[in-house]
Amino acid sequence: MEIHTVTENATEFTCNAYLLDCERPVLVDAGTMPGVEDVIAEYVDDLDAVYLTHQHGDHVAELDAVLDRFDADLYAYGDHPRRTGGLTDGEVRELCGESYEVVYTPGHADDHVSLVGETRIFSGDVVVYNDGAFDDGSFGRTDMRGQSRERLIESLGTLLDRMPETVEELYAGHGDVYRADPDSEDAVREVIARALERAERREPKYPEE
Repeated sequence: MEIHTVTENATEFTCNAYLLDCERPVLVDAGTMPGVEDVIAEYVDDLDAVYLTHQHGDHVAELDAVLDRFDADLYAYGDHPRRTGGLTDGEVRELCGESYEVVYTPGHADDHVSLVGETRIFSGDVVVYNDGAFDDGSFGRTDMRGQSRERLIESLGTLLDRMPETVEELYAGHGDVYRADPDSEDAVREVIARALERAERREPKYPEE
């Protein structure tokens, strides 16, 4: 299986949309980049399903275009008019032959989930590696209506509790993909732990806030 960031050439603000390229391809989030469905079609002929980490605009603006092009199933924690099925905390989903636990991780969004596998995690916006605020472990913003720093702190702790020690890759909604260096002790767990420590300071994420 290959994983492609199909929004990497976007010129507008967008989340990272990840295409899991296998016999039954899966897209994690859709982003805001016009024409993202054409980029997906450069890699695969069909799309089996789209999984949403949450439904903020930067993650779903091009969702209809993707679903219209591929007639894919849609799975999300929150209600959506085109949702095929829901996602429940603790359930296990098979994506491209690999098992991922759905972990409910609110705080940045009420409907936020992360997909936690044996070797990688799709974390949406609850935790990212770099985002302009911190370069080696950051967290989703919590200063807008409906968001909660306290809930996000709990979610980061939940991820640490439920994430296998074997996770080596962090696919976040923004910033770079993080892959642990085998010659370094800076594993994905340490990245998330740093994000948790920073969130627990209760200071604004960005100095201008």
